[in-house]
Parts: sequence; structure tokens; C-alpha cells
Amino acid sequence: MLRRGEGPALAWSFAYFFCLLCGYYVLRPLRDEMGIAGGVRNLQWLFTATFFVMLAAVPVFGAMVARLPRRRFVPLVYHFFAANIVIFWLLLTLDLGKVQVARVFFVWISVFNLFAVSVFWSFMADLFASGQAKRLFGFIAAGGSAGALLGPALTVGLALPLGPVNLLIVAALFLEMAVLCARRLESVAAPGAAAKPVQASTPGRAQSADSGGGAAGLGGGWLAGIAMVLRSPYLAGIALWVSLLSLAGTFLYFQQANIVAAASDDPAVRTRIFASIDLAIGVLTILVQLFATGRLMARFGAGSAAAVLPLVFALGFLALAFTPMLLVVIAFQAIQRTANFAVSNPAREVLFTSLDRAEKYKAKNVIDIVVFRGADAASGWLFALLRGAGLELPTISLATVPLAGGWLLLALALGRAHERRALASAQPGG
Repeated sequence: MLRRGEGPALAWSFAYFFCLLCGYYVLRPLRDEMGIAGGVRNLQWLFTATFFVMLAAVPVFGAMVARLPRRRFVPLVYHFFAANIVIFWLLLTLDLGKVQVARVFFVWISVFNLFAVSVFWSFMADLFASGQAKRLFGFIAAGGSAGALLGPALTVGLALPLGPVNLLIVAALFLEMAVLCARRLESVAAPGAAAKPVQASTPGRAQSADSGGGAAGLGGGWLAGIAMVLRSPYLAGIALWVSLLSLAGTFLYFQQANIVAAASDDPAVRTRIFASIDLAIGVLTILVQLFATGRLMARFGAGSAAAVLPLVFALGFLALAFTPMLLVVIAFQAIQRTANFAVSNPAREVLFTSLDRAEKYKAKNVIDIVVFRGADAASGWLFALLRGAGLELPTISLATVPLAGGWLLLALALGRAHERRALASAQPGG
């Protein structure tokens, strides 16, 4: 599957995503525990706060992308988040406002995760063409899965000897290593480099890697990404796909929080439960990504691969409706996140390879951040409203199944649209 000249860029992409997600997954169990520590009944408020922080951050990011070249704004984003981690470490070490810091940390890490990963995949969509993406994105995603495997393992192994708070420094170090990998990737992909990737395919305006894609800012207004999503049915379809993912994932997360909180009132036990879930997901995901994802997308296309996740959610919520138990929610969470990370998420990222460079960074950032967290906030309040109206967890699960069915059909439609756009860009003069 690997072709001549792709090796160096593929290796640095793998390492970049490995370091990025390893750092995040060191922090994730702490986030889930702090979400419970801040109060399960406050989760919808935390999701809403996350959305408004995202809404404020996106124009700043848009202005930075418009003015700075890729080789400068990518490291700058990660340096900023590493500095934030150090600040949280100081606050938690000094034990200042524990509950308030826990709530702010929950919001912050949700912002960090989406921004950091969105920037990474924008970079990948900018470097690799659609055909390459179908072959290589599964392997690149496996780098993240390997990091997602090591991260919770480090949390499980180091939480007691180092203390949970000191794990923040471990995460910051991995984030800085991700910056190093991004710089090396920029080097091997630079114009004239011996191993630069093939040009990115863009309907109507294919852009060569030699055109200096990372050498200048993209220009345009700081709200251009929102306009791009509003005027493009294709981008709007991806935004709807992401919204349905957010709704299903939020409903499952709230169910998990309620069931885990009922199972134990010991923070250490809950943290180990969350870390164990992450560990199981890491093992399953990396196996699928290394041996199946690329082959599945190359054979069946991005649309079919993206449809795997809504199918899993439909079946999982059906199972949870009849057996709302800890073991079931753990299994459901593990399987859906494996399907997401191993198959559907790489497939969704392939959909962005048929866009132009401005859309890959600006519109994608709006979809990944504003749309996703906006849907998170709305879904959180919807869940609270349904619970407040007296609906039990099994009833809510059952009501989510038809939505997952519509989500599946949308994935297939997006896959067909992507193939048409990729085919148009491959035509002479396209």
C-alpha cells in the first residue's frame, strides 16, 4: 500500500499523532473524574460552557490562520496548550479552588482535544490527496491509537507513584514532542523535499505541493469558515454528520456518567474504570487500523466506512435500552469508540481531502469545533430535559435508535458526493 516517496511523511505523521493523543489520553481519565467531581447534574452546564469558549476561540484561530503560515501557526497552537497545562498543574498542586478548577479543567480539555486534533487532520488533508488518504489515513490514525493505548497505561501505572496532578507534566512533554514531529513533517513535505506527498486533490482547482502550501497565510476574514459551511451543501452535510455524532456520543456519555456514579462513589475506582475503558479501546482500535481500515476504505469507499459508526450506535442503544448496566455501557463505549477511531473518523477525514486549502483549515475548524461543541451543548440540555420530563435511561436509548438510522443514510450520501468531487478533480482541466 505504501508507494515510493511517501515513507518519511507517513512516519512523521504517525509519530505526530502518537505524541498528540498520548498526551491527551494521559489527561482524559482525569477529565472524566473531574466531570463527576464537579457534579453529574452539572454536566450540561460544563458542555454549554465548552461551547461558548469554543465560540470565542474560533475567530482567534481564524485570524491566526489567515495571517500566519502553517509552519508557524501549527506549533503555536500546541505551545499555547502546553503552557495551559502547566498553569493547571500549579493550581492543582497548590490546591486552589479544587471544585472550580475541576470544572474549568473539564471545559479546557474538551477545547484542547478538539482544537489539537482538528489542526492535525487539517494538516493531513492539506498534505495527502484523496487516493492517498484512503490508503494511508488508517495507518496514520493508528499512530493516534498507539498513543491512546500508551496514555491510559501511563495513567494507570503512574497515578499512584507520581500522583494524578503530576501526570499533567507528562502530558505537556508529549505535547511538545508532537510539535517536534510537526516541524519534521513540515520539513519533509516542503517544496523540493525528496519525499514530499503527492499533491492534494481539489475539485476545480487541484493544488500542487510545490505551490508553497505551508509558506503563507490563507488570507480572508476570520469568520470565513462559517460562510463556507453555510453556502456549501457538501460541508453542511459533513456538519450534520458531526452533529449527529455529537448527539449520540453525548447521550452515551451522560448515560455512562450516571451508571458509573451509581456503581461507585470512590474517585480512584472511577478513574481506574475510565482508564481501563480507554486501554481496551486503544488495543482494539490499533489492531483494526493497522490491518483493516485502509483496505476497507480503498475497497468500499469513505461513505461506507463512515456509516459503520451510526450502525454501531443504533445497535448499542438498542442493547442499552433493554439492559442499562455498567458492563453493557462499558462494552458499548469501547465498541463505538473503536469504530469511530479505527474506521469512521479516518473516513470522515478523507471527506475533507476534496476541499480547497482554505476550507480544509477554516471550514473544517468550524465543523470540528463550533458545530461539534454546539451540538454537544444542545444535546446535553436535551438529555437533561428528557430526564427532567421523567424519561428513564432505557427510554432515551430507544428513542435514539431512529436518529442513528438517519445518520447512517447521511454517511452513505456523503461518500457518494466525495467520490464525485474526487473524480471531477482528476479529470483533465479539473
